Amino acid sequence: MAAMYAVTTPKRLHLKALVRMRGRGRRMSLCSLAEPAPPEGVPDDDFAMAETHRPVLMIDCAEPAPPIALGYSVIRHTARSPSSKFDITPPQGGSVIEYAIWHDWDIQHLYDLEHVWVHVDAEGAVVRVEGSMHGMRVSVDDGSGLPEMRGTRPVLYVEPGKHALWGVSRIMCSMVGAKIAEMCGRDAGAGGIHLGNAFAESGAWSATPEQHRLARLAMKRAAFVPRFDFIAAAQEPALVPWTALEQWIPKRMQALIAALPESVPHLEAVFLDCGDTLIDEATEVKKPGSEVVIEAEEIPFAMDAVRTLHALGYRLALVADGPRETFENMLKPRGIWELMESHSISGDIGESKPSPMMFAAALRDLGLGAADRSRIVMAGNNLARDIRGANEFGLISLFVAWSKRRTHLPADSSEKPHFHIDSLDQLVAMIETIELSLPDRETAHG
Repeated sequence: MAAMYAVTTPKRLHLKALVRMRGRGRRMSLCSLAEPAPPEGVPDDDFAMAETHRPVLMIDCAEPAPPIALGYSVIRHTARSPSSKFDITPPQGGSVIEYAIWHDWDIQHLYDLEHVWVHVDAEGAVVRVEGSMHGMRVSVDDGSGLPEMRGTRPVLYVEPGKHALWGVSRIMCSMVGAKIAEMCGRDAGAGGIHLGNAFAESGAWSATPEQHRLARLAMKRAAFVPRFDFIAAAQEPALVPWTALEQWIPKRMQALIAALPESVPHLEAVFLDCGDTLIDEATEVKKPGSEVVIEAEEIPFAMDAVRTLHALGYRLALVADGPRETFENMLKPRGIWELMESHSISGDIGESKPSPMMFAAALRDLGLGAADRSRIVMAGNNLARDIRGANEFGLISLFVAWSKRRTHLPADSSEKPHFHIDSLDQLVAMIETIELSLPDRETAHG
């Protein structure tokens, strides 16, 4: 019989369709799996056994990432699990049905593979059920030695957000409910793209700093409050042989990672001023007879903030007034110049901020267009130049209020910043806050 476990992925994936965006209540799967039927090379009784005892997965009614597929294996002799790190020993004369449960992500990282092991004796009765729990294999039962059974199928409760398997929901809630709430809320998105698995370790996928950041951002946007009110999934996950799921997972992850820039609202770039934003103008020493600065002190925390933004995958551009030599003198020795993809400098352009030519040059250098302006932050200390220029150009303005050399009072509404910070140790956190607050693109476009 020809295999019918075709697992396909649409050409254009939108992670937004997977993530229950904050306040949107959207829950959708991108997975397309054919209805299960015994594939070529897999005994009919293996599929029948897996279907007979497939677990009933109860999920939190607020769960944003329900299970998509179950990859089954039937183990009849002591052996290493085909899909996990554990050794499996079946009952005498019986077997163990291993179910590898695929979620595209849990609330802390992209990629999630959980497991259930159903032990069946020689007469075909379920005698034990185990499940994965945060890297461990644990017995899943309700105190009787087995979990609740729905006919021949064990009923398991999926931990909100993290997807560990439990036998009794009220015990889950009472024992670790507070911790689960933290992981689903404050700690959402901690892990980015999961690389500590056999697939990634074999080179099936990797991740850039930007991709890690966008994955973390997607999880943060999916943060939710668990209700501990469990329901069966409206549509049961597709049941496929583990060998089919094993072949599909790398393609799935590659597609999900590739979709992140389009799917997750994020900042396209961060524009940075220099004087009294990164460098303390009060300490400048200029070349005699010129406006070229040859040395100056950096503002506390400024350079570390720029390095951190770069390490997080943000695209950076210098947008500053003065001669090019000044900024090369200030930023090259500190290793900052090369972290910036664009250097829009008034001495080169022939215009100073708030001229739109300054911002347009940086936009052009980064290959961005007019539609990207509302997702670019301009950070600077000068209300009349940095903030007004950013506002009039359609950027997000961030006032760096560290220096007292210039006024902090806007002359009019054109100089009123969208955000402000008082010191440079607040810069990274503010950029992340701004990024998290961005609307969905269709919302932004009406």
